[in-house]
Amino acid sequence: MKYAGTIFIITGAIFVLIGIILYLGLNLSWPGKLPGDIRIIRPGYSLYFPVTTCIVASILVYLIRYLLKIFR
Repeated sequence: MKYAGTIFIITGAIFVLIGIILYLGLNLSWPGKLPGDIRIIRPGYSLYFPVTTCIVASILVYLIRYLLKIFR
């Protein structure tokens, strides 16, 4: 149970940091506009699939989990 508590605390801290960034209005326009993200815009229809953004997010989650495993 201690490990689960640690995960919840760290996850909460990450959400708080994201909330502060959004509240302060810092312009983070790059997520979703990376090269490799698929965006099709037509009259009456739009499709958006963030391929590269998903890969970057996956790598970040992996690195966070790896660091937690090392320092545990």
